[in-house]
Amino acid sequence: MSNQKNMSIQSLARKNVRELTPYQSARRLGGNGDVWLNANEYPIAPQFELTAQTFNRYPECQPVLVIERYAAYAGLEKDQVLVSRGADEGIELLIRAFCEPGKDAILYCPPTYGMYSVSAETIGVEARTVQAKEDWSLDLPAIKAALDGVKLVYVCSPNNPTGNLINPEDLRTVLEMTRGRAIVAIDEAYIEFCPQASVTGWLKEYPHLVVLRTMSKAFALAGLRCGFTLANSELIALLMQVIAPYPLSTPVADIAAQALSDQGLAVMRARVAEMGETRSWLTQQLKRCDCVEQVFASETNYLLVRFTASSQVFKTLWDQGIILRDQNKQPGLSGCLRISLGTRQECQRMLDALQPLPGINERTAIMNNETAPSKEPM
Repeated sequence: MSNQKNMSIQSLARKNVRELTPYQSARRLGGNGDVWLNANEYPIAPQFELTAQTFNRYPECQPVLVIERYAAYAGLEKDQVLVSRGADEGIELLIRAFCEPGKDAILYCPPTYGMYSVSAETIGVEARTVQAKEDWSLDLPAIKAALDGVKLVYVCSPNNPTGNLINPEDLRTVLEMTRGRAIVAIDEAYIEFCPQASVTGWLKEYPHLVVLRTMSKAFALAGLRCGFTLANSELIALLMQVIAPYPLSTPVADIAAQALSDQGLAVMRARVAEMGETRSWLTQQLKRCDCVEQVFASETNYLLVRFTASSQVFKTLWDQGIILRDQNKQPGLSGCLRISLGTRQECQRMLDALQPLPGINERTAIMNNETAPSKEPM
């Protein structure tokens, strides 16, 4: 009895969960800002009114109107679409459906989205990495060499946090080398900002292709938690065997269907055009800041920027209530911060805060002065 009384909650937990580092989402990291440029959200809340009132009933597992409208939007059949609690649930459903814990592995290519590894490790599946090349393209020979035991490959395009599209020929190469041995999930969370790059048209060629989508970015509905998994009907049917009975609440389905109406899609596309203009303007403005070393090209609603002294920049802005996302710990992203596109006013406030910060030459001079021997007499 005494041993049972002394047993801690920690000791009862699974070993891999005890050792797990959870995904540090923007909200978990906190901050007391009023200019939030750290979570790739749209800065202005869209307005919707609920039309559904059947809250006494359980919702449909796959709300018909949402599925119909998203299938039409994506150019697919209804049985090729699954809706879930954000694309994050889609990421996890794939691992649960295809990977044996303690036996199989997933593979992904950092720097990229952190939930691929967290979902795998939570379930007890190995998270294997093949680092992207210096230009953030896929290292195809290294991927091929690492495929033994891999059941699932994740590729984010456009990639988060770098903002670049993955070369479509490289994606085809990965799909060919995994044919008959692994599922390939292309994460298109940001595809509305470059719709011509979508690979949904490849589903007929590749039975093992999955496309992940979300309404959190271009649809400005991050708080809704609504995402989609697009695949061939056989694969969707497998995911339906492991999804929760009621993944979407009635209010979520109601608003998602409204956002996917013809009017909702027109508003989304106008929003994308507006953000493209903001991105071009902000890119030029950042290049004029002394503390900025490089602004990377982006096909998304954020910019990755390398700063002369990124920790100083991050803290200075944090202290002024302007919250960015630090990417220093990601492979190859030393000195980089990710900046979500806010309103013009929010972006201007950030630019004003950056103006007094030193550039590389000034920073070198400051460091030299700090380390120079004293000229005072001993």
